[in-house]
Amino acid sequence: MIRVVVADDEPMVCAHLRTILGSADDVRVVDEALDGAAAVEAVIRHRPDVVLLDLRMPGVDGLTALGRIARLAHRPAVVVLTTFDADEYVLRALRAGAAGFLLKSTRPEDLIGLVRVAADGHTVLSPQATQRLVSAASREEAGRDRARRLLGELTPREVEVLTCLGEGLSNAGIGSRLSLTEATVKGHVSRLLVKLDCANRTQAGLLAREAGLAAG
Repeated sequence: MIRVVVADDEPMVCAHLRTILGSADDVRVVDEALDGAAAVEAVIRHRPDVVLLDLRMPGVDGLTALGRIARLAHRPAVVVLTTFDADEYVLRALRAGAAGFLLKSTRPEDLIGLVRVAADGHTVLSPQATQRLVSAASREEAGRDRARRLLGELTPREVEVLTCLGEGLSNAGIGSRLSLTEATVKGHVSRLLVKLDCANRTQAGLLAREAGLAAG
């Protein structure tokens, strides 16, 4: 069972998401929160697998809540909810450790599948939205320089794996491209996250794109 916490300052949005997710046999909304502070408390109380987190909330906003959740021993996959996919807050959230984002206009029939993707540890981003976000990120010279410096600490094989992450490939896809077993790929990804000081593969993939390893 995939346990989900929904955090949005609009009760109607929470109710809508609960209704959609409740139609799946393997997904259960364990709590709702109307601000960031309540979202953090819900995560501590319920230890969910996935948090759907609105970025713009009164009081403690989504970015602040995301930072607090990232410091917890049990860290769920946090997928931010947004109206505009090119919002600067989305890019900041991805860099802060979010596993991806969902537009509030996401079709109900797609939502359940995307929550499952997040629960499995994969990135929740559309290719079109990723391109727009990366275009914004690539304009930030400091971030690009930092990404390139970090590449100097990697082995050639790790650079290949990082490039695949930047293209959004799964572990199976990386293994197929590089002729590696999934277990070997998992090992490379784990070491990459430590070397690059990334919270998850989403951050690593974004870094790869900033460094120019993967096309936007």
